[in-house]
Amino acid sequence: MFVIVIFIPYIAQNQNLRMAEKSKLHLEYTMNCSPKVLFNRLSTASGLCEWFADDVRVKGNLFTFVWEETDQVAEKKNHKENKMVRYEWKDEEEKESNYFEFIIAQDDLTNDVSLLINDFAEKDEMQSATDLWNSQVTRLKQLLGS
Repeated sequence: MFVIVIFIPYIAQNQNLRMAEKSKLHLEYTMNCSPKVLFNRLSTASGLCEWFADDVRVKGNLFTFVWEETDQVAEKKNHKENKMVRYEWKDEEEKESNYFEFIIAQDDLTNDVSLLINDFAEKDEMQSATDLWNSQVTRLKQLLGS
């Protein structure tokens, strides 16, 4: 597994004028599947509940992700078929740091497929966020036979 982690500090200010420092997390994984197969696992409720959450419910562009007893709602804000999908958390106040996105990159020369993940976490939670993504992507790779 090939992982690149880039920490980019981001200062978010909520409505209570309390500063919360978030950093952008950028991860990259080599995937052994086609962009179309991968995109299905990243952009549909049935695909996401196989590896990302215990359950996923969809109503329009709103995705409710369920983990054990916790529900979080995100809106699918942007997607390009077989290229990328971005979800924005509805319970977060800061627009600049309230999303996570999946980007599918394919090398023109070798046709190798990579999954790039951009997410945000508080500075003291960066390692646990990275570990969680690593675990989830390992599960995704197993489902894809990678």
